[in-house]
Amino acid sequence: MDANAQTTAAIIEVRGLTKHFPIGAGLKLRQKAAVIRAVDGVDFAIHKGETLGLVGESGCGKSTVARTLMRLEEPTAGEARFHGEDIFSAGDARLKLIRRRIQMVFQDPYASLNPRMRVAQIIAEPWVIHPDALPRSEWAARIAELLQSVGLLPEHAQRYPHEFSGGQRQRIGIARALALNPEMLVCDEPVSALDVSVQAQVVNLLEKIQANSHVACLFIAHDLAVVRHLSHRIAVMYLGRIVEIGPVDRVYRAPRHPYTKALLSAQPRIDFAQNGSERILLKGEVPSPANPPSGCRFRTRCWKAQAICAEQTPPLVADRPQHQVACHFPE
Repeated sequence: MDANAQTTAAIIEVRGLTKHFPIGAGLKLRQKAAVIRAVDGVDFAIHKGETLGLVGESGCGKSTVARTLMRLEEPTAGEARFHGEDIFSAGDARLKLIRRRIQMVFQDPYASLNPRMRVAQIIAEPWVIHPDALPRSEWAARIAELLQSVGLLPEHAQRYPHEFSGGQRQRIGIARALALNPEMLVCDEPVSALDVSVQAQVVNLLEKIQANSHVACLFIAHDLAVVRHLSHRIAVMYLGRIVEIGPVDRVYRAPRHPYTKALLSAQPRIDFAQNGSERILLKGEVPSPANPPSGCRFRTRCWKAQAICAEQTPPLVADRPQHQVACHFPE
């Protein structure tokens, strides 16, 4: 991705984003219900024309960040300001207007499209919700334009989702997300359900769309190669928290957090012997988000952990320009 992205103004700022899910009340009246700490104090900002890649193991809270940001899940705490307006405190009318400017591309192209609606109806659905967005007389022409922009044919508008492959269905989902000319896209693992060859096509499409429209993007994935290709900056999550965030080339070339280093070492490569790199095999399992470790959550699997790691939670701080890390002993 071009490093010279338009990053002059943050269009969205997230501070202290927290989402806990209750998992049942105790038998005694005074006993508190246990909670899953899916997201536990996440901070980040996204600028105009920028893609922020959010990566981490399955279950670390990436998709919960996306769903909470869109208010598909209500946050437990924190704030998310879109052009200065807090999304989490917005009423229904204001939230509808905000969602008009932030659209989402979902993970599963087989579940995100209504099988009983034709493609034309699916793409036009945002205009039904926002009738002032486009006159009905212009719908057909705009649908044809959107289909062509995502590599499909205008005549596909009269077909049903089951007549398309997974990659084509995801293109339809992207066309729907672009129907309102949003300022920002939230892409929740949009290629994880697709074959590798199709993944490349969808990623290239998203890159082309951003280059042409300068739309900001939160791109969530667990495939590090995909994120590196598409993103300007990368945020690494572990057990509900961001442990490192910085320019994508810098994070991949010189990771500061031990978890990031381990994650990158796990990428399939054939040149480990040539460049002297070694795979880092983490011991143990990821702790339960219902009972995370004290202090640094990665300490139970970290080869650099010391007593302070159990006693104090390391803050996410910028010890280098535009590069933040939450570690007591960064690289």
